[in-house]
Amino acid sequence: MAVVLLFPGQGSQKPGMGRDLAASHAAARQVFEAVDAALGEPLSSLCFEGPADTLTLTQNAQPALLAHGLAVWETVRERVAPGVRAAAGHSLGEFTAYGAAGSLTLADAARLVRRRGELMYEAGLARPGTMAAILGDTSRPVDEICAEASASPDGGLVVPANYNAPGQVVISGELAGVEAAMALAKAAGAKRALRLPVSGAFHSPLMAPARRGLAAALHGTPMGKPRVPVYANVNAEPVCDGDAAAALLEEQLTSPVRWTDVVQRPVRDHPGALFVEMGPGAVLTGLLRKIAPEAQAMSCGTADEVEVLLAKVSS
Repeated sequence: MAVVLLFPGQGSQKPGMGRDLAASHAAARQVFEAVDAALGEPLSSLCFEGPADTLTLTQNAQPALLAHGLAVWETVRERVAPGVRAAAGHSLGEFTAYGAAGSLTLADAARLVRRRGELMYEAGLARPGTMAAILGDTSRPVDEICAEASASPDGGLVVPANYNAPGQVVISGELAGVEAAMALAKAAGAKRALRLPVSGAFHSPLMAPARRGLAAALHGTPMGKPRVPVYANVNAEPVCDGDAAAALLEEQLTSPVRWTDVVQRPVRDHPGALFVEMGPGAVLTGLLRKIAPEAQAMSCGTADEVEVLLAKVSS
């Protein structure tokens, strides 16, 4: 069976993530132990036990999600890998995808995303911003709404950050700009406009200071050729080269996540493939069903879900 791997981004973390998987599968347990060793601290305890507010901190959530996603992957890799045709990840999840594709070692990936999280948190403190989800169809494009809010005397810089699915776009920027865009979106017919609990304006120009630091971290981290193509958030193109991967991961930090396009491309390139979300929850599985309802999709983050996946690929 052809398989496309998907890895979630920040927001999917939750206390208890990976605990049953590590308890029942040595391969998963070894991933969490290796991440703990790479970071020099017991991140696995934070994943398994919480508390939620500490786990949610950007610098903790990012390596935690990477650890869980790669723990699932290592648990099923021997039996699933022959069918894997491609991978993709939402924001932070794109790093996990390169880890699964063999471009990054586990230790390097863990240190890299910890650094990314620290840089993003610091950028949010230096230039405060926020994000909001615009839900439902609007009578004019969200890009146009953001441009108007940015130009308004009472507004501020705001841009589209995540094109998650039809009727679901996340915007990011300065507080006044985001609030102005939320009001304009509601006036344009949006069902809801919701502020998100984040520590900064991710995937916006406000992350420029973090981008410089991330570029340095990427430059110091070897990235090999991925074993399977990884579809990039920036342009939805399949990436098959380590240098190109590093450049796109840097650009991603201040660019929108074009998730709708990222999903549509492998659906077209690999018809009939099973899309498997590896990590906690089922956010990407839900988005995929909105973007491409004809595609097969499932989430795999627990020991029980691992058994379901292995039965599917063996049938």
